[in-house]
Parts: sequence; structure tokens; C-alpha cells
Amino acid sequence: MSEWVDVNGELRPADEPVLRLDNRAFHFGDGLFESIRVLGGKARFVDAHWARLSTGADLLRITLPSGFDRQRFGDALQAIIQRSGMQSGRLRFTLYRGGEGYYRPQTDQGRYTIELKAIQEERYVLNPNGLLVDIWPEMRKPVNELSRHKTLNCQYYIMAALWSRSRGLDDCLLQNDRGNIIESSAGNLFIVSNGVLYTPSLSDGCLGGVMRAQVINLALANGIKVYECSLNPQNLLAADELFFTNAIQGLRWAGGYRTKRYAHKLAGILTDLLANLTSN
Repeated sequence: MSEWVDVNGELRPADEPVLRLDNRAFHFGDGLFESIRVLGGKARFVDAHWARLSTGADLLRITLPSGFDRQRFGDALQAIIQRSGMQSGRLRFTLYRGGEGYYRPQTDQGRYTIELKAIQEERYVLNPNGLLVDIWPEMRKPVNELSRHKTLNCQYYIMAALWSRSRGLDDCLLQNDRGNIIESSAGNLFIVSNGVLYTPSLSDGCLGGVMRAQVINLALANGIKVYECSLNPQNLLAADELFFTNAIQGLRWAGGYRTKRYAHKLAGILTDLLANLTSN
């Protein structure tokens, strides 16, 4: 098993230089990315990742490479998986604006890279120990059209993760500029109250997560009520469960928020449903 990268359709060894220093992704964070889970040698939830990537490219006015459509996107992901021989891993697809220029680009033509890293777990599993979390108080995320997309500007999440680390926490919760709880530093969030799932609305500025959508769909398909709504700190204190979602890790449950302690019954049920969904 070896590591490769795809640079605009050309597979190269991962330990060789592949990008110039004047790359706009490096200079300005001018682009988007998708983190895609590989299980059983297959890229998972490709349709959902493509939908978010293509709508994000339209928003940023980045033109997709010529002829690059849903079929070529999936084929490119599968090609690097097969070349690397990995059964379980993490794909990162990065789309960036090519060419030169400063804040005013000289072209809108898109270019891309694909990276693949191995992951030990061969299925989605729930974390054995609950995470300790708190609300990040230093900054609030603005609500706008960029909020729901995975742009290359990840500074809010990095600063939040640094704050958590400095306080011995496993993660933290972000608020929007209205004071609502919207997500964690590494994914979307759900709370459970009396067997009902609640998750922040996209209109509150949370990321339009691929796993968020999968969990909502799985819950509804199995008779579990789901509400997308605004959440505040009081909702955290009244909840029975709190868990986070992302496409790579699936579900991660929180064991404690300040003095509040949580169970993880429904998080475990949903993780099993997700594992069954991606077992073949």
C-alpha cells in the first residue's frame, strides 16, 4: 500500500512536490474542499459531496475543470483509492482557483488535488468515552451564504480547536452572531430530548454537512422525529444526549458540558444504522 495524490487528473507519489508557491489556495484560501470517507475500498456519499462541491463552486465563481462532472468526480476518487490499495481512509478533494492575480483573480478556471490518508477503523464506530465540551466564547461565526460551505478559510474552527486544547477539552461549541449554538469545531451537532432529535437550521449558519443529512435521513427512515431549529445554551442543559457528526468519523457523543452529563443511547443506535448502511 502506497500513498498517491491526484493533481488535476495526474496521479503522483505523495512524497514529491506538486504545487507552486504562488498557488491561490496557499496565498488566499481561494477555494473549497470535501472530506470523503473511504470504507470497503469505496468513496462514500459521493452524490452528496458532489452536490455541495458544485454549488459551492458556483457561489465562489470558480469554473470547474473542462468536462469535470459527477461521473469524472467519482471516477477520480475511485482511481486514487485503487492505486493506493486502501480499504479504509480519508479522501480530501480540494478545488481552488488557478492562475495568478491578487484579490482580483486573472481567471476563474478551477484546478484540483485529491489526497488519501489511511484510517484504521474499517467501519463507523461510536467513541467509547464521551467528549468533554464547552462553548467557545472568543468569537462568533457570521451567518451568510459562505457559512454552509467548506471553504479553505478554516480559521474559526482552528481557533476554536486551539481554545479547547488549552483548556483540556475534547471539543467546543460555536455560536453564530445571534448567540445560537450552531456546530462544534469539527462537525455538526445534534441534541436528543425525550427521544426527539434537534439540530441547528442551515439558516443559523451551520455547515451543510454531508453526515448531518445522512443522520437526518436515517432517523426519519426509522421513525425518529427530527427538528431543524435554533438552539441556545439552555437547550444543552435540558438535553438527554449531545453528539457531533462529520463524514469521516460519523457520530461522536459528548459525555459532559460543564456540569451537565449526557447518555448516548440514540447516538449508538444511529451509529449502528450508519455502519449497516455503509457495510457493502
